[in-house]
Amino acid sequence: MTLLSDDQKMLHDTAASFLAEEGSIAKQLRHWRDINCKDGFGHGLWKQFAELGLTGICIPESHGGMGLGAVEAALVLEEIGRNLTPSPFLGTALVAARAIEGTAHAERWCPGILSGEAVLALAIDEGPRHAPEQTALEARRQGNGFVLNGGKSFVVQGGSADMIVTAARTSGAPGESDGITLLAVPNDASGLTIDNVALVDSSKAARLGFDNVALDADAVIGEVDAGWRPLSRALNAGRAGAAAELVGVASGASAMTLGYLKQRKQFGKFIGEFQALQHRAAHLYAEIEIARAAAFKAAELLDSGDERAELYVSVAKGKAADVASLAVREGVQMHGGIGMTDEHDIGLFMKREAVLGELFGDVYYHREQVARLSGY
Repeated sequence: MTLLSDDQKMLHDTAASFLAEEGSIAKQLRHWRDINCKDGFGHGLWKQFAELGLTGICIPESHGGMGLGAVEAALVLEEIGRNLTPSPFLGTALVAARAIEGTAHAERWCPGILSGEAVLALAIDEGPRHAPEQTALEARRQGNGFVLNGGKSFVVQGGSADMIVTAARTSGAPGESDGITLLAVPNDASGLTIDNVALVDSSKAARLGFDNVALDADAVIGEVDAGWRPLSRALNAGRAGAAAELVGVASGASAMTLGYLKQRKQFGKFIGEFQALQHRAAHLYAEIEIARAAAFKAAELLDSGDERAELYVSVAKGKAADVASLAVREGVQMHGGIGMTDEHDIGLFMKREAVLGELFGDVYYHREQVARLSGY
């Protein structure tokens, strides 16, 4: 892990103990899944996040937040991943907060985020793959506002959100970054349909339909036709955060697997004594450390405003997704038959990795981004 300041160590320790205690798989993920909760997370836990000040990590001090950055968010998200804790932290306190930063919408929504009462979502993708520049949702001018027609998919916690930050096209054509505008769409907007579905990891995402959804000019986040900049800021924050959470998923799966290797016996020996499994465990440890270093380097560059930040964010997201996939597959295999059952928690890590790996671009998307940003 990167060298942490005393304050960062304190934040990490607070988040680690809180999430291990209150955000455990039994208390949160399994509980909300088994009662088929429409949100997939507990609002009570979200308010506990707020009581600890975690919801305000990325909110400026001028709006009552802690005014911290991507590194501090990564510390929390790694522990969220380690415990598979379902919460709106990534989508609301990080991505949406970055999207509305510096606008009148921050004044409107930051108090609710800080208190743990508001949930926000980002609606960007429209096809089977992540492609922000392909935004085609039409926002046609009407009077002093816009009318929206089209659809969005894979809107994480879109069915639970009070407001949805929506990328729409106000000019240009799909494939162009110019002409995209971010709009604040309330969940009760006339003409908006929300199809809330459960993902493989029991989290919730929505398909949104926009049928002549009328918004006034105040719904614009930032400037008309200039939404790419705040969208990129939000997406890069989300990608770096997802990378950190994937590192947590990998670490949690690895720790569970190592514990199993130390207590499961076969042929009269602990299976952790077999050299072949030791080699695989050592290789996985090294890969997780590399992914962690990449995730925190990306977060540091985002916080410093370094021009290389976008490149390193894609390196981190791609590497973390790749390593998390390795960790969960190794975990299930080393657990043997019980790893394929719902009785054991190891399979839940595989399901979370499958969803998080796709969020904000999968391994292949980010490999292509790395190549493009490196001049290939």
